[in-house]
Amino acid sequence: MELHQKVADFTLQTDEEKTVSLSGYAGQPVILFFYPRANTPGCTIEACGFRDAFKKLQAAGAVVLGISRDTPKAQAKFRAQYDLPYTLLADVDEKVCNQFGVLKEKNMYGKKVWGIERTTFVIGPDQTLLHIFPKVTPAGHAEEVLAMLKEWKKAKK
Repeated sequence: MELHQKVADFTLQTDEEKTVSLSGYAGQPVILFFYPRANTPGCTIEACGFRDAFKKLQAAGAVVLGISRDTPKAQAKFRAQYDLPYTLLADVDEKVCNQFGVLKEKNMYGKKVWGIERTTFVIGPDQTLLHIFPKVTPAGHAEEVLAMLKEWKKAKK
């Protein structure tokens, strides 16, 4: 996936078992953050960071969407447990993970496994890719995304 390219539309189930498409958010920037697994330490830190920065991100006009391979039910539990104010998407069949190229071979306790590499994509109002944050460090990441959005808005004026 290349910067400034149009992002192909996709459709997924939400944590509320509703169906949403990327094109449904046309006209506003979308922060799409991929995380390995709901309710794990790093993912919780990252998700709560976006929760804590949510009002500022909304004020910047952005939509926040978290995405992992968890089921809608697992996503709903995660969202409720940490009072996350944004939608979580369930990519159980890994279609969107493959589309964005976030599935990588990882080493877990000496075993090689395929998993999501924590990555955030900022997609513009016209569905072009504005920014990629690869290999994200969970703590402080939401503020980093907010700063990028503010710079983008300034440059647009």
